Amino acid sequence: MASNSPQIPNIAELMDKIKSGKIFSDIAKEITESQIWTSSFRHGYADTPRNRVLQIASNVWLHLHPVKIQRHALRIKFTWCMGGITFLLFLSTVVTGVILMFYYRPVGEYAYYDMKYLQYDVPFGMLMRNMHRWAAHAMVITVWLHMFRVFLTGSYKPPREFNWVIGVFLVTFTLLLSFTGYLLPWDQLAMWAVT
Repeated sequence: MASNSPQIPNIAELMDKIKSGKIFSDIAKEITESQIWTSSFRHGYADTPRNRVLQIASNVWLHLHPVKIQRHALRIKFTWCMGGITFLLFLSTVVTGVILMFYYRPVGEYAYYDMKYLQYDVPFGMLMRNMHRWAAHAMVITVWLHMFRVFLTGSYKPPREFNWVIGVFLVTFTLLLSFTGYLLPWDQLAMWAVT
């Protein structure tokens, strides 16, 4: 019965690998053949012109601006535009959040009063606060809808599993940021959320 545990090389073999420089090529081979590497870059570094072009044309970083877009991929019913809508809502939340930051003090004694001051005394303060709040709520909804679409269409399967892991991380991060934003006014709802 063979064991699946990794074999530990003896010291002499390890020293020979270090002296010959083979250990670095072994480490590089382990990294470039890992699942994260292949799902991010999709092709190895084989030194042929065709593989170089394939490597450039099909890596995950060029997904944002692909070399070629097929006509059926531009249909709204195919993409639902949830990723783009989520990004626009994120930008709106960041811009309004930076503006609101100038009028808010994150101290328990002043948080509620700063919200009231922002709503009633700052010009367009209520509009800014509501834009920020509703953009954050809509962002949570569109992130969930986007992940649901990815799940339904099977877009989490290889070779895109690394994108799925990033998406799950971003959903979790969005929910945590939404919860912390929910606490900032320090009103009755925020008090009940943490107690």
